[in-house]
Amino acid sequence: MELRGPRVLLRGWRGDDLDPFAALNADVQVTEFLAGPRTREASAQMIARLQADIDARGWGLWAVDLGGRCIGFTGITRPRFEAPFTPCVEVGWRLARHAWGQGYATEAAGLALAHGFVALGLPEIVAFTAVGNERSRRVMDRLGMRHRAADDFDHPGLPGHPLQRHVLYRLSRDEYLAQRR
Repeated sequence: MELRGPRVLLRGWRGDDLDPFAALNADVQVTEFLAGPRTREASAQMIARLQADIDARGWGLWAVDLGGRCIGFTGITRPRFEAPFTPCVEVGWRLARHAWGQGYATEAAGLALAHGFVALGLPEIVAFTAVGNERSRRVMDRLGMRHRAADDFDHPGLPGHPLQRHVLYRLSRDEYLAQRR
């Protein structure tokens, strides 16, 4: 399955995605709100896991293709941790720094939201990030997602870490459809 926007394509993962994906995961600015860079091996394992999720469900965190080259990932997935708002489906993204500030994250996440709400009929999709990640929070705002401070949480995978506190944004299917009218 592929999801095509005006500029980006969400697609399954390919062998030639490892080099650009490993490079973005090694970038300290890209991983600033992810508790640090990841190794090439960790990136390869992540690609394998993401593609396995897509193969199993038909959806997941797809490679974002811009002009035939992977610039990161975007899609929907089920978080693998327990929190007050789980189980749920999350929209997420991670793009190479050279792709920041050009609307690619918003475009790609919009494709993922449309797939989740229209094709899959999901009742709600959430997004979350570390409190200080203003770039991602602006994308969530542009997507029409709403934040309530009462929903904020401590990420269970980051106990005691400075990035532990996270904000949660929500968007219901009804809200999504109303915004598109």
